[in-house]
Amino acid sequence: MHDLLLDGARFVDLSLVGVLFLFFVGFVGGLVSGFIGSGGAFVLTPGMMSLGVPGPVAVASNMCHKFPKALVGALKRYKYGQVDIKLGLIVGVSAEVGVQIGIQIQKLILELWGPAGSNLYVSLAFVFVLVTVGSFVMKDAITTKRNGGEEKVTNIAKKLQSIELWPMVNFKGSNIRISFWFTAPVGLAAGLLAATIAVGGFAGVPGMIYIIGMSSLMASATELVVAFVMGLGGTLIWAFYGMVDIRLTLIILAGSLFGVQLGAIGTTYVKDYVIKYVMATIMLIVAFSRGLAIPKYLKQLEAINWDATLISSMSKTSFGLMCFALGVGAFIILKAMIVGRRKERQMEMAAGTNV
Repeated sequence: MHDLLLDGARFVDLSLVGVLFLFFVGFVGGLVSGFIGSGGAFVLTPGMMSLGVPGPVAVASNMCHKFPKALVGALKRYKYGQVDIKLGLIVGVSAEVGVQIGIQIQKLILELWGPAGSNLYVSLAFVFVLVTVGSFVMKDAITTKRNGGEEKVTNIAKKLQSIELWPMVNFKGSNIRISFWFTAPVGLAAGLLAATIAVGGFAGVPGMIYIIGMSSLMASATELVVAFVMGLGGTLIWAFYGMVDIRLTLIILAGSLFGVQLGAIGTTYVKDYVIKYVMATIMLIVAFSRGLAIPKYLKQLEAINWDATLISSMSKTSFGLMCFALGVGAFIILKAMIVGRRKERQMEMAAGTNV
């Protein structure tokens, strides 16, 4: 098994263009992570795979860069009073269990079907999760905006909070009291996804909003604590199997540490539903991008016999959409920051004039 996992041929050669692309991917991933709380891996993992990085290596390297970046983002947003540390740590412990299960599934698929099977598994998981969660979040963002931007606790969360099932836990940071057994599935799902596609925030953030009953702002910030716990534990296991490419980790981390702070600042200038809009928009674009890459892996597994030119064109289109998704995410977040800051200055000037 170790011979399979430690085959150095799976580490791609990096050109200058590849390095610059990964740095930009890291920056946007950090920007998105600081803004919506997800680890930003839904742009980072596909971004690496679009350069030819095998799925497990992309997931493992992504997870390795996640925990220091998540720590920086969590500290930044804690200063704004947006982080519930207690809830983040409790969900994080459950998530660590999910991470270990997910890693074992990845190993099994790699051994049975090799790199092409693993890449197909990661891509299919991406498309399914992105379309499902992205559509739900987009619908909720539209509903919230129609309601004047006011978020309401879901009926499911209210029902779960009313059930007295020992042990009950008080979370002062988010003003929530709920049974541990209703927080555990959220963490388990987040960890399982994190080990599968390196995107635990897809389950973590929506889970904290719609099941536990947190606001989008608190959930997106608290997820960074969960990401830190998951990233640290998952990295140690992936590194044991030799799946972490430290070059990729350092390049995307360099961009991410810069982007995550800008993204965290951006949350202070926008309404909660804007965070949902950004999350959903990027999810849906990346889902389409990853979907176009699936035929390449099916051909490698000899499951289809499509024309090589067609598959090459689809792969190039997938890469182009990936870049487009990065640009859209960066544009929405930076625009929100600029507009918000401009309004804040106008209010300050108006207040100064009235004095």
